[in-house]
Amino acid sequence: MEQIAYVNGSFVPMSEAKVSILDRGFLFADGIYEVSAVLDGKLIDNASHLARLERSVGEISLALPETIERIQEIQRELIARNNLASGLVYLEVTRGADKGRDFAFPKGVKPTLVMFTSVKDIVNAPSAKTGIGVITVPDIRWTRRDIKSVALLAQVLAKQAAAEAGAGEAWMIEDGKVTEGGSSSAFILTQDDVIVTRQNSSAILPGCTRKAVVALAEERQLALTGGIDRKLMAIRFQALMVATSMVRLTVSSSENCLRTSS
Repeated sequence: MEQIAYVNGSFVPMSEAKVSILDRGFLFADGIYEVSAVLDGKLIDNASHLARLERSVGEISLALPETIERIQEIQRELIARNNLASGLVYLEVTRGADKGRDFAFPKGVKPTLVMFTSVKDIVNAPSAKTGIGVITVPDIRWTRRDIKSVALLAQVLAKQAAAEAGAGEAWMIEDGKVTEGGSSSAFILTQDDVIVTRQNSSAILPGCTRKAVVALAEERQLALTGGIDRKLMAIRFQALMVATSMVRLTVSSSENCLRTSS
């Protein structure tokens, strides 16, 4: 059975899910997205994702075409229509399609809202059990990384570099320090049981899974500090971790997991 998507008020088969070629998400990457995990047919930590959605659209003065409550209803209906047990719900909102291509915000144009689901075995992902390799690359992104923009070309290039190197992730480096991964938050667990991760700022995306990991660490009274630099990456550590909504990964330092390509 063909999967069902949501496009601007309608549930349609994926093959019929279409937006205008003049949509500003396509022309300018003028949009915001979120990806929520689904386990046992239920959205996981979705409130954090929707709160971040509200913040991101607010930062670029983009009005949501539906209320947060209605967006959540649509997410749940998509899960039900597609019989999704484990996977993700992708959501994207753009500034819509005008009559032409102009950089300034259009007037009287309704934002575009699309959603779809994908099947993914999150719990039994092989990488969660075996770990992954991680390379480092220069961070070439814009300076408002706290906004979950659909402009992901720098991340695409970083992830492609990782794939070509046989690694599963690329940690991005700026001024000698790790900001985050191409699609994950970055952590190191030191030999002294200290968790090191970048502090939230405009330099990184405020990851929802990162937030949960930090809260769990505080609950377990584990020490937390900010700033993964090259010196720290050069010494022996207990584990390198990447956190994302789609899978939680831990990589042992004994596996020569960290390689520098920059």
